[in-house]
Amino acid sequence: MNASKKVVFTTGGKGGVGKTTVSTALAEWYIENQIPCTLLDLDTENKKKGSFSHFFADRAVKIDINTPAGLDAFIDHADKEPSVILADMGAGSGKVASHWFHSMYESVRESLSFTALSVVTSDPASVESLLSWATQLQDRVSYVVVLNQQEDNQVGFSYWENTIEAKAFRATFKPAIILMDLRLPDLQHAIRNHGFTLGQVIRREVDAYELKKSSLVIRAQAYRRQLFSEFDRIKEELLP
Repeated sequence: MNASKKVVFTTGGKGGVGKTTVSTALAEWYIENQIPCTLLDLDTENKKKGSFSHFFADRAVKIDINTPAGLDAFIDHADKEPSVILADMGAGSGKVASHWFHSMYESVRESLSFTALSVVTSDPASVESLLSWATQLQDRVSYVVVLNQQEDNQVGFSYWENTIEAKAFRATFKPAIILMDLRLPDLQHAIRNHGFTLGQVIRREVDAYELKKSSLVIRAQAYRRQLFSEFDRIKEELLP
């Protein structure tokens, strides 16, 4: 296998924090920049609306990581041409993922580099989930932390910013930290329900009436531009 392969995977035991929203935007960033990538949907609980393969039905590969050889698909896909693998993990996948990582990492460390993509909200549980994954992964991966300003985020990221454990994580692993702006619920819910990306909304490649409004197209442009700018800033963590 090519030693310059990069695996970017979402982490987190808590659902609803925005992992698929971020990974969908990142997939579009790779595509927009003509960076060859393989998209893997490892969320076995989310089989339709809002899943990674719902947004990229023609290219995201659905894999059941709860089967004995499920996560070994990383190895098979890493042996193919694209230099980047982007994997969207489901909530509650930490146990099986960490078991695979412990057993397989030493065999693939010279061929693959890993970036763990974690989403943090105002909910302390999202931070605890990140810290739990870091306990298992340690310094075998690099970390990207996305601060997601959700619609109900009224208290900021105080738990992430002020707790001793989170401060120790930042001091030890020095994660790249990016921000995802608060999103208009009308737009976010519609693209999730219909399985459209922000790029499709911007290019008006949608057949949903509510997503054809010029105001939502402009919103989509702003959200995409903001996240793309953040990805550009930390691209060293996202590329081989």
